[in-house]
Amino acid sequence: MARQVPIEAVFEALGSVKYPGYSADIVALGIVEAAEAIPTGGYAITLRQATEREEVIRELAARIHQALTHDLGIPKVELRAHRIEAELGEKTGRVRLEGIKHIVAVGSGKGGVGKSTVAANLALALASLGLSVGLLDADIYGPSIPMMFGVGAERPKSAGGQNFYPIEKYGVKMISIGFFLGEKAPIIWRGPMVMGAVRQFLKDTLWGSQDFLIVDLPPGTGDAQLTLAQQVSIDGVVIVTTPQDVALLDANRAVKMFRQVHCPILGVVENMSYFVCPDCGERDELFGEGGGERMAREEGTRVLGRLPIYPEVREAGDAGMPIVIANPKHPASAAFIELARQIVEATSAG
Repeated sequence: MARQVPIEAVFEALGSVKYPGYSADIVALGIVEAAEAIPTGGYAITLRQATEREEVIRELAARIHQALTHDLGIPKVELRAHRIEAELGEKTGRVRLEGIKHIVAVGSGKGGVGKSTVAANLALALASLGLSVGLLDADIYGPSIPMMFGVGAERPKSAGGQNFYPIEKYGVKMISIGFFLGEKAPIIWRGPMVMGAVRQFLKDTLWGSQDFLIVDLPPGTGDAQLTLAQQVSIDGVVIVTTPQDVALLDANRAVKMFRQVHCPILGVVENMSYFVCPDCGERDELFGEGGGERMAREEGTRVLGRLPIYPEVREAGDAGMPIVIANPKHPASAAFIELARQIVEATSAG
């Protein structure tokens, strides 16, 4: 009988296998359900089938066989697929967070489109509607929520063990890596550390009872997004883009990524949609026109809101008091409150 390779070595080898198209490995993502020894020294590997794309499945199988058969020397490898469906929720490994009614993620395909500004003002707009709101800053490499709320110097208090209390301001409870490392400290972490931080923020923060938890994701389609999709049941994702083609192209990629991991898309927010001259009142589409609508139509979703450019929005965020709080009657605040109403309607939380 052939020598049996230890199970620890099998999982270590599987931990070197990246999921096709992503930087995270299949063990960290929860794709590997089980590894069982079989006669003749082989192993049966059970995988969560998280995609219907045949080319991805074939590529993943090839990578696993390379890692186990060729690199580790296992004589026989059987791959078994555990088919999962989007609507099965908890059976995919996702859970509802205790006390949280709705989780809404705010994402974007690229940086510089105002995603964090949208997330911060959306959270405050929901609070202004009388809802209880938490805000999780999952943008590990570029946390900006502490600065935008003027609480960068504060530190979360320990609740004993691994749990901690979120920081609260303007009626919103929030957590961010910026509270632990400081606003200007560089985050030089590999993927597993990022994924671990997002998991800890989700499950170790004492959020209490909240109507909404808004998650400000980093731009792109990386480790933090996949961790969120694997760990919790998300009610929907809001994709923030600007009207120009390069932003729309990246936003399309983000939509496809979230759908591949079975996260529903609530809709598109077209930020910096237009500029209104303060002197003459003339409207100008500085970055193009109709891009968000075209993208929503192509992706089978809808435009949740078109947010204009106002210098006051940037100034308010830089001052630590987002525009919804700094000037509730400003046209930008009205646009954010309308966006909040759309989110409430889309999640049937009214």
